[in-house]
Amino acid sequence: MEEINKFKVFRIGKGKNTSYYTRSLYPKYRGFDENIFRQKGEEFREVDAERSKFIAAIAKGLSQTGVKEGSVVLYLGASHGYTPSFMSDIIGDTGFMFALDFAPRVVRDLVFVCERRANMAPMLDDASHPENYKDLVPQVDVVFQDIAQRNQVEIFSKNCDMFLKQGGFGLLALKSRSIDVTRKPKEVFMEVRKELEKKFNIVDYRELYPFEKDHAFFVIKKK
Repeated sequence: MEEINKFKVFRIGKGKNTSYYTRSLYPKYRGFDENIFRQKGEEFREVDAERSKFIAAIAKGLSQTGVKEGSVVLYLGASHGYTPSFMSDIIGDTGFMFALDFAPRVVRDLVFVCERRANMAPMLDDASHPENYKDLVPQVDVVFQDIAQRNQVEIFSKNCDMFLKQGGFGLLALKSRSIDVTRKPKEVFMEVRKELEKKFNIVDYRELYPFEKDHAFFVIKKK
């Protein structure tokens, strides 16, 4: 088992046979029936790169994420809490995550995940309106967004403007078909890149195929 770029994400194997893991912050607890690997008295949870765009981007060679032990994270589009639970392992006891989604059905599941993880808090709200939760969320080290909406770039930009610290990292998992189903994904990716560059420094970019079709992952740093 080797750690990838000090991300606190680990891998076993090579190529198509690679498996990815995080060191479990809460041993003996599996929230998603994931496989557990034990080594030297520690537990590692296997994370599926085809279910997590964050891990898919790392698998595609991402150079930096900004997510580390002690990070305060605003996670937009937390859904049932799958990827947030692994990010919770990474940020550890000294970090904290505000996990937001607008769908009551998935937030119900998210609440159960957060109940077992002291460094996560669920939030039911619309990321399109960050003013609704501006009094609940402090300045954060990382804004992560995985929202399949036409205005996903605008949503990301608004939240970064409001909550991201200067020098903080924004991670955007972009779904091109949600922006414009009639255009080629690469055209959409390049257009989004130009839009983001007007306000932020882009420090990495990866297309997520074959893990995710028509998706790209942007890492920005706030000026």
